[in-house]
Amino acid sequence: MMEELNYFTEGWRHIISADALDHQLFILVLAAVYTIKDWKQVLVLVTAFTIGHSITLALSTLNIIQVPTEWVEFLIPCTIVLTAAFNFFSKDYNPNRIRWNYALALFFGLIHGLGFANTLRFMLAKDENLAWPLLQFNLGLEAGQVVVVLGILLVAYLFIYFIKLNRRYWVWLLSSAGFIVALKIAVERLPW
Repeated sequence: MMEELNYFTEGWRHIISADALDHQLFILVLAAVYTIKDWKQVLVLVTAFTIGHSITLALSTLNIIQVPTEWVEFLIPCTIVLTAAFNFFSKDYNPNRIRWNYALALFFGLIHGLGFANTLRFMLAKDENLAWPLLQFNLGLEAGQVVVVLGILLVAYLFIYFIKLNRRYWVWLLSSAGFIVALKIAVERLPW
């Protein structure tokens, strides 16, 4: 039971901790185009990210795919930069018109999943089955993402409906912040 809690806790920390800025920024720019009334779509979106994350986390932990760490660390902030750029060019924030976000979340989740494989590999006992720890880790990851997303949606509600900030400006504000910070991180992590 304690090991299960450790895997859940590691998944939670993977999103919530101060060291998880790149994942938090990705969730921020991904959720920036949504409001609280779109909460169901956003939960599906973060689940798509978790699925992508799980696939490459498992494949990398099992040594089926290997990508050099310096490239993974560089590509993660690039996913944030690209997502923020997509937000700038979206003309309509209707959830039915931004379905590409689901594919984006799944695809970019694949990249993010590569980032934690070494840590998970180190945590696993030599004879331990990967399925149960991976499930526990992903439940923690999903719980952390839901908390972050709900926080973003509640703050968006405050700014858009109470302060009356134009929704486009809100999206641009979050996307600009994510874009600038992620671009700085990407430049610092250039693999060449």
